Amino acid sequence: MKKFVAILMALMMILSVSAFAEEGNYLIMATEAQFPPYEFYDGEDIVGIDYEIADAIAKKLGYDGVKVDDMLFDSIIPAVTEGKADFALAGLTATADRMNNVYFSFPYTTSTQVIIVKEGSPITTVDDLFVEGNNYAIGVQLGTTGYLYATWDIEETGLGTVESYTSYVDAVEALKNDKVDCVLIDAAPADAFVKDNEGLIILETEYVVESYAIAVSQDNVELLGKVSAALQDLIADGTVDAIIEKYIPAEDAE
Repeated sequence: MKKFVAILMALMMILSVSAFAEEGNYLIMATEAQFPPYEFYDGEDIVGIDYEIADAIAKKLGYDGVKVDDMLFDSIIPAVTEGKADFALAGLTATADRMNNVYFSFPYTTSTQVIIVKEGSPITTVDDLFVEGNNYAIGVQLGTTGYLYATWDIEETGLGTVESYTSYVDAVEALKNDKVDCVLIDAAPADAFVKDNEGLIILETEYVVESYAIAVSQDNVELLGKVSAALQDLIADGTVDAIIEKYIPAEDAE
């Protein structure tokens, strides 16, 4: 009996040490992992540009890395403000509305908003969207800057409608099923969706150019400073460019 108890205690200690090692010392990153190549699933693992940048920042600050909390896009800022995540990297642009709730680092990359349409669409340029007599339905992801841009332009011109979805996957499916006429989306994930879905193309004209930054709670200015300093170092030593190049080779970006 004593031997059994001793073995049981030894097993409990091993399990306790293993659990502690697994728990480690991580920063929690909020994102929505349906935004390739910035964040997406590779099997059961979340990978991508934002993940690798976040992980490099965390390790530079002395952490073991990052753990990712995958959630709906419009839940990301609340997760940061409520302290459920340390920071957010999710293809986030520092808009005035978001800056009312979180602080942002300086940008770590730029992106272009583009339009996806079906082959043979009457929409051949961005300008076609807001021509008198047209009334196109634009698919967007709820909570994104694309949603804001489309909404503002439709309110200003009085032309077209916005159809919002919880993810870009749903927006693209809506386009494929003729529920919307086009999808307004960032260029890099647009490339991924078009490669995976025959019959879709990206218009050559840009909708708007914007920059991505890291969101941190306004209650954690100390972390913002540390994250920004680490990001600056990683940009200076070429780490950020190397990560971006890994997922978006220079020849693909041209």
